[in-house]
Amino acid sequence: MGMTMTQKILASHAGLREVRPGRLVECKIDLALGNDITAPLAINEFERTGAKEVFDRDRIALVPDHFVPNKDIASAAQARQMREFARKHGITHYYEVGRMGVEHALLPEQGLVAPGDLIIGADSHTCTYGALGAFSTGVGSTDLASAMATGRAWFRVPPAIRFELTGRPGPYVGGKDVILHIIGKIGVDGARYASMEFTGDGVASLTVEDRLCMANMAIEAGAKNGIFPADAVATGYALQRARRPGTAYAADEDAEYIETHVIDLSKVEPTVAFPHLPDNTRTVQEAEAMRIRIDQAVIGSCTNGRIEDMRAAAGILKGRRVHEDVRLIVIPATQEIWRQCVHEGLMDVFVDAGAAVSTPTCGPCLGGHMGILAEGERAVATTNRNFVGRMGHPKSEVYLASPAVAAASAVAGIVCGPEYLSKEGATE
Repeated sequence: MGMTMTQKILASHAGLREVRPGRLVECKIDLALGNDITAPLAINEFERTGAKEVFDRDRIALVPDHFVPNKDIASAAQARQMREFARKHGITHYYEVGRMGVEHALLPEQGLVAPGDLIIGADSHTCTYGALGAFSTGVGSTDLASAMATGRAWFRVPPAIRFELTGRPGPYVGGKDVILHIIGKIGVDGARYASMEFTGDGVASLTVEDRLCMANMAIEAGAKNGIFPADAVATGYALQRARRPGTAYAADEDAEYIETHVIDLSKVEPTVAFPHLPDNTRTVQEAEAMRIRIDQAVIGSCTNGRIEDMRAAAGILKGRRVHEDVRLIVIPATQEIWRQCVHEGLMDVFVDAGAAVSTPTCGPCLGGHMGILAEGERAVATTNRNFVGRMGHPKSEVYLASPAVAAASAVAGIVCGPEYLSKEGATE
């Protein structure tokens, strides 16, 4: 019996010829990641064990991004602890305010991810890097502490679910719509501890940004990881940036999958996840009929804060104004993306439309800062979670959508898609 992409990567890093689902394996890691919420806990545990040095200062990344620029004294203390640890151990990849970004957008941009890598991070959305043919998954802070000291981690080999993508996406349909469609189909526990492996001819029609978005939200279906083949698109992106050579793994013809789902991309419509779960999905047309008024729109995060997302939003906003009852917050995910927005004139579009543009931060996604919702308020967001109280008050609501839908909703004042704006009387 053959192996899947994920199984091949785990076997390689465990020094084994093959692995099977359910087997426990100890693997060498290529990169360990921590942020300003999880790294301080890991640092405390690292020091409690008596560890004197990290296993490799070039294979650890520390990115304060959740509560930065620091919103209060507690968050400032957490960031300082990370900063001092990075200095003490000479951590190469420590990214401070003004030189940083949202971690899961920053690491691929900085060339820290290569095909075939095994990456762990004390953040659930570490699964993002599967877009480039890597095995990447979230772990706890204790696991991160151990990995920083030893360069190794234990895994239970996951079974795999194949998502065979066919066709090409239609207008205004991107990776966010596809992954919301899939999660709506299988549920938030539909891939529990499984590897979501995306294959098929339709993969070629998806950009790297689409794939990063989709792999990012694999965890929202309960998956251990999401992974795409390291095809020409993925390897081309990685090779432009990668600091080390990678290995492209392909699933064997006789690889075993516990389920197979065929997704015709041409039939996927712009999709919105209603409160309070990512699988509570409806098409944007269904949402428009409900005329759901919003108070805020957020375009950014590790899911949809890349340059392609910024361009999509600006394309909708150009020549239009944000509804007078809506606050629009735009957050480019890294300094490089922020600067590119300036050079391409996107910042002028955002400001002319009446948006507030932030420095890179996770801020509002987890209800940290930069856009907290009050009781009864509703937001359309390009983020990845819409749990109760996720962005503020427990009685607030978050609707997950693509950058195009979020921008159109900000203009109309209701949850809607771009095509709604061309209808007579579209603005409330």
